[in-house]
Amino acid sequence: MTKTLFKNGLVIDGNGGQPLNDAVVVTEDNRIVYVGPETGYTQTGNETVVDAKGGTILPGFIDAHVHMMMEFSPVSERLATPFSFMYYQAEKYLERTLHAGITSVRDALGTDLGVKKAVEDGLISGPRLQLSINALTITGGHGDGYTVSGNTLDLLPSGYPGMPSGKCDGVEEVRKKTREMLRAGAEVIKVHATGGVLSATDHPEFTQFSLEELKVMVEEARFRKGVKVMAHAQGAEGIKNAVKAGIHSIEHGIFIDDEAIELMLENGTYLVPTLLAPVAVLETAKETGMPDTAVEKTKEVIEQHQTSIAKAYKAGVKIAMGTDAGVMKHGTNLRELGLMADIGMTPMETIVASTKTAAECLGWENQVGTLEAGKLADIVIVKGNPLEDIYSLADNNTIQVVMKDGKVEL
Repeated sequence: MTKTLFKNGLVIDGNGGQPLNDAVVVTEDNRIVYVGPETGYTQTGNETVVDAKGGTILPGFIDAHVHMMMEFSPVSERLATPFSFMYYQAEKYLERTLHAGITSVRDALGTDLGVKKAVEDGLISGPRLQLSINALTITGGHGDGYTVSGNTLDLLPSGYPGMPSGKCDGVEEVRKKTREMLRAGAEVIKVHATGGVLSATDHPEFTQFSLEELKVMVEEARFRKGVKVMAHAQGAEGIKNAVKAGIHSIEHGIFIDDEAIELMLENGTYLVPTLLAPVAVLETAKETGMPDTAVEKTKEVIEQHQTSIAKAYKAGVKIAMGTDAGVMKHGTNLRELGLMADIGMTPMETIVASTKTAAECLGWENQVGTLEAGKLADIVIVKGNPLEDIYSLADNNTIQVVMKDGKVEL
């Protein structure tokens, strides 16, 4: 049995309470066994001691919305890239994400079961993965790579073993496609309930799928021991349809209105804001070859996005951190906390959103998200006190130590 003792740092346990001074965190193998005052723990002499050097000891961060198999790139580059190359790229994306302090992620489409197995078996380094496999989308909707030229160019390939196509129309097609995703290993079902910024033939306010179609997804998912559904939902009508159908989390939420907020509060629906996504689109448009349509739609919605998330936060909607990493570079995830602070959340609330609440959103609250005895040993040490400068987490040099599942990865 291997014991590790983390000491000499401020402890923020993820629960949102007062940080702990003069405290230690002790792990044994892959579990946390003690969190509390240093005076309350008697060392055996067999512990490996990790000195936080006056920094802060936190739970591993959780990103509830990523795309580990991609980083947006110019069309010409995608067309010149062999199919299997994306797996080798993903290995680097996963490693960068983990080294940025993200120890668990929910993949919102594009990553198959083999990648998860490679991480779990230790072939490659990366965060713990919850998979959606691929997103359900209507013909001509967000996720349909059809372009105005008449050609189809998807952001990620599909239709290969382990990665079913997500296109479906009508209740029975939706039912079958949901079952195909579950068969391929989906641990959460992803649906595009509205249009989006990056798709060429729709708009974020366009509604996709009927209420009946959305309900079928939720029904099929529940048959699998409580699998949840996450919805890319930007327009108000699509958001409300998703919540009425029993969908577990709303991703993006650009045009949330008062009625949608009330429905989310009544149903306990989570909101994953991905505030970084539109910021990154505008920052990297030229470098990545972002389509002009995407840039124009982003300019149109970015302020509304911030206003809507601020309104939902003030109303008490549960917010879980997510970034849409893949639209921007992997490993830049913790910029999201500064953006959440910009819309009014306190630094501690952004940390809770990125640990405890995100774990609850994934249904993993019994395993990760807080520093508590019995939970998996996912621990991050950062320089300084993020409560005094939440924006410092955007700099990966702030991340000093990353332990995932009891193993020091950085």
